[in-house]
Amino acid sequence: MPDNDPDDPEANDTLTTDTEVMDTPTDAVEAPLEPGLEPELESELEADLAADPDPDPEAEAEGEPGDYEEEFVPPAERPGDWYVVHTYAGYENKVKANLDTRIRSMNMEDKIFEVVIPIEDVIEFKSGKKQVVQKRIFPGYLMVRMYVDDDSWYVVRNTPGVTGFVGSGAKPVPLATREVEKILQVKPVERLKPRLEFEVGESVRVVTGPFANFTGTISDINVDQSKLKVLVNIFGRETPVELSFEQVAKL
Repeated sequence: MPDNDPDDPEANDTLTTDTEVMDTPTDAVEAPLEPGLEPELESELEADLAADPDPDPEAEAEGEPGDYEEEFVPPAERPGDWYVVHTYAGYENKVKANLDTRIRSMNMEDKIFEVVIPIEDVIEFKSGKKQVVQKRIFPGYLMVRMYVDDDSWYVVRNTPGVTGFVGSGAKPVPLATREVEKILQVKPVERLKPRLEFEVGESVRVVTGPFANFTGTISDINVDQSKLKVLVNIFGRETPVELSFEQVAKL
């Protein structure tokens, strides 16, 4: 039995953090590592991953393609409950890989089903080109779908890089269905909201269209339509020109 029993009200208070996940802002403040802890954490993560390397992807792909199509089940309707785990910011990918490895090596697949880094797709415009990029919704957090008992709690809580479950009290608190749906909902690319990287008063260069290579100052931004009004100097006069986000680039 671990010292930090989730059912013991006097369990170590590092088990949980008094944090409401849905109130965590997108650009949450990332808790820095303690001085000198980074090399130790890196070493622990690498040691655990080396103990059980990722399986051969070709072996996993055995079988005839197209034999069946797995039915999609919404995250909130899958077995188990969803819990939020706090990690050292910047180590989310390594901690996820490490936890996945521990689940396999400790035969916990029947209790810990899924480890997810909450992300969202956003549209960015760089050098006049539109691209979809992934952004962490809650830096420093993982979501784990699992049944909680002493064994499963121990596996997650003692994974290097994990600092505790999120919730109030000594026992992990699962997310409500509406919270799971909000965080893990699937959005089609066409409906994505562009990430705003421009500011009113900022100088930009036009990269395409009849005003290509002109420079001007942004006077208005319409995020919903992904358009800008840029004051361009034409024949010695500032003229407002409406341009799309992908037609301009930062200077």
